[in-house]
Amino acid sequence: MKLYHFLKDNLDVIKEMNPALHSWLWSQRYDMQTLEKSVFHNAHGALDWRMQNGQGMFDPVPPTAWYGKWTYGENVDKSATVIIGCNVGYGLNHVLTATPPSHKIVVLEPRPEMLLACLGQTDYTPFLREKRLHFIPPLESAVQEAVRHLDLQFLFGRVILREDTPSKQLGPEYSHWLLRCRARMESFSVEMTTLRLRQDVMVGNELKNFSRAAGDGSLMPLKGTGSGLTGVIFGAGPSLDVNAAHFRDRSPDALYVTSLQALPALQRQGIRPHFCLAIDYSEGMRAVYSRLDKEAARNVPLIYSTKLDPVALAEYPGPTIPLWTLGGLSTFVFNGRELVLDAGGNVGVTMLRLLCWMGMERILLVGQDFACPGDTTHAGGHHGKADAASVSRIYNVKVKDIAGREILTSPQLLAARRDVEDDLSRTTIKAYNLYGGGSPIKGAANVTWAEVCGQKLLESSPENLENLMAAMKKARTPAPRPVFEARARAWSSSLRNVEKRLEKLFKKLDKNQAAVNQLLGQVEVFVKQDPLYTPYLFNEIMDLAGLVRARSRYELRDMAEIRSLFKRIVAKVREMDRYLGQGSAHAA
Repeated sequence: MKLYHFLKDNLDVIKEMNPALHSWLWSQRYDMQTLEKSVFHNAHGALDWRMQNGQGMFDPVPPTAWYGKWTYGENVDKSATVIIGCNVGYGLNHVLTATPPSHKIVVLEPRPEMLLACLGQTDYTPFLREKRLHFIPPLESAVQEAVRHLDLQFLFGRVILREDTPSKQLGPEYSHWLLRCRARMESFSVEMTTLRLRQDVMVGNELKNFSRAAGDGSLMPLKGTGSGLTGVIFGAGPSLDVNAAHFRDRSPDALYVTSLQALPALQRQGIRPHFCLAIDYSEGMRAVYSRLDKEAARNVPLIYSTKLDPVALAEYPGPTIPLWTLGGLSTFVFNGRELVLDAGGNVGVTMLRLLCWMGMERILLVGQDFACPGDTTHAGGHHGKADAASVSRIYNVKVKDIAGREILTSPQLLAARRDVEDDLSRTTIKAYNLYGGGSPIKGAANVTWAEVCGQKLLESSPENLENLMAAMKKARTPAPRPVFEARARAWSSSLRNVEKRLEKLFKKLDKNQAAVNQLLGQVEVFVKQDPLYTPYLFNEIMDLAGLVRARSRYELRDMAEIRSLFKRIVAKVREMDRYLGQGSAHAA
């Protein structure tokens, strides 16, 4: 194959370093003879790909016209590019030559023959071995993993999504994967922003709630108790005001669940759920109690994320059961012994995931609008209800309802809807949406109240619901509180020694650039060694990673930043020792 000089070497490295992509490639169908005939030099003398219509991909417009527009501004050394479509390599090669070696590049090529054509024309082995360049197969899991590996670029630079326009001539799959990558990137950007800004608060709350949570019990008795049941998830979207009357004064055989924020809205409608759920870590949760009927809530158990604001938790009048979630202490402490749920960033997502874990037969969504189908953001009784016009800065994205009318939503609600849709695509549980004019949810069949009744979606065996509620009572049995050895003294000594070594290196900084980088890299490894402590040290670990991999040169003023960083690390470790150690005043 004359025009595929580099294919074997590139594939050998991919097989070694990216076996998932290699396996995907060899699981696909393509004809090697067609591959050889399809790569040619066009009338302009440029390397090209012959499409099914006989025309070259770059016959109409030469490559330089497309990729000369791909320019880069500030922080290019701390940024990354995601490219959808690689043709015979023009766009990818432009990015490789236009950006510095620290710039990361991810390429998703939906067609195996095009990926092979690209790999055949250029030697990418050094870029692959340096992990600067990464090819991924057209799989949702691969996109998700690739985006998550760009965390430093999201925090310290930019992640730029490039559409290879010439490749769109081959088929619609390029536009499809562009949209999927954009959605993943938007969701991850929201997640990283939340973590960066709020991780200290979230894990700090979990530390303060740690002792209480152990005494409040465990959700494990609820596993599998949803068999044969319908779970009704009540949101607080505007359509709740329209559809709530159907559930009022109805003796349910289905399980009714809602969020703590939406509980006042349900109380206003005369609906009492079997439990409510709260995951919001912010002090804003305290505003719920200005509208909550506390007397009516005494018989409604609250399943709370252990990251919930401790003041909001203390004020709840009814029974409480802890929910341990990923990204906190429980990932290490309770792994395998407790439910540790990926709660997502929206309580509606959390409720869906919890009911799926409980094994519901079907799920009915009510008031889950993920948009403003009318003039208000929430149902009456919700503390966040506002006129859509007054919050246009937040609700600034237009989507369409099932009738094709434009309605407003927010990036956060869009990310939550995508999470719900992704979850529904992975479960065998049937889902329905009692539609009230919001943003349609892929994977949940839109139904009217007449269809809910006609299909008997709310009918379940009364015994099943009784068994579930008995399990919930059992879930409130206190559990022993784990205790951990203190680390602060050892960590303080180690970091002080490193600080002294760095001070010596900084005296001759021009000569010691590499040594400073290497020593900070060792500190990063040291700080990440203990999985119990890494969640609370998330920001410090990210700052260390930025110093190690997103800093091209160190300056004298950086030593002050490093000292401050080390002090923050030691202060947090001491705080954790106070809440988790043997001699803690907070021990159960």
